Amino acid sequence: MKTPKTSYSAPALEKAVEILELMAEHPDGMLVSEMSVALGRSVGELFRIVVVMERLGLLRRSTRTDRYTVAYRLLDLAYRATPAQNLVGAALPEMKALAFATGQSCHLVVASAGEGLVIAREQQPGVRGFSLRVGAHVDIIQSCSGQVILAFSTDQAADQIISALEAARSQTIDRDWLAKRRAETRARGYELRQSPITYGVTDISYPVLGFDGTIVAALTIPFLELIDGSQKVDQDAARELLAQAVATISDTLGFQPASPAPASAARRA
Repeated sequence: MKTPKTSYSAPALEKAVEILELMAEHPDGMLVSEMSVALGRSVGELFRIVVVMERLGLLRRSTRTDRYTVAYRLLDLAYRATPAQNLVGAALPEMKALAFATGQSCHLVVASAGEGLVIAREQQPGVRGFSLRVGAHVDIIQSCSGQVILAFSTDQAADQIISALEAARSQTIDRDWLAKRRAETRARGYELRQSPITYGVTDISYPVLGFDGTIVAALTIPFLELIDGSQKVDQDAARELLAQAVATISDTLGFQPASPAPASAARRA
């Protein structure tokens, strides 16, 4: 996808970004000739860029097929250069403990333009389960994680997310309906709903809060209820354990919940 031209131009950088975006859609890799066809550019103008990106560790070439894929160095750079590093570092130990205690998978979702993006996951320790992969995009309107992100975002942040979604989909979102949903979820403190995609899965999601009290992510359990009832804990217990995990992660990130007013002050009021 070519980016719109501005008053400044860096053709080589723009081509490199186009290649990375294309690679994200082809995790099995591509030949330079295939990139050329997909991007509508000549092999000659892409080959030098690809070779340099390989030398810098951004792409890797299979010695067996000559196909290029995105290298893990890009993920490492993204984690070290963005707030996701601290968030994931704080969340992963609690996610691992949560998956073990509940026997269910869990995943961490952040807002990314008009979508939700899975930046970490922990799979259940058993042989049966359901999970989303890291890097998966989720519908910010329909998903449980998305509802939590929107509900606990400021009005300005939520408006920016919805505006980005409307621009991407070329459609208008019913903001009155959405405002009502946000208020309901915020009052409840979490979201719980049947998965809109998978039978037998109930999504449960809580907000992870940062030091300033704003939401930084949603931690979600896609609770899989087995026909024979052999899941480790029931849905209510899983929700309580999820709430505890989120409270611990938020505390690690510096969030301090408001202290309740003393009883004497409440009586005076």
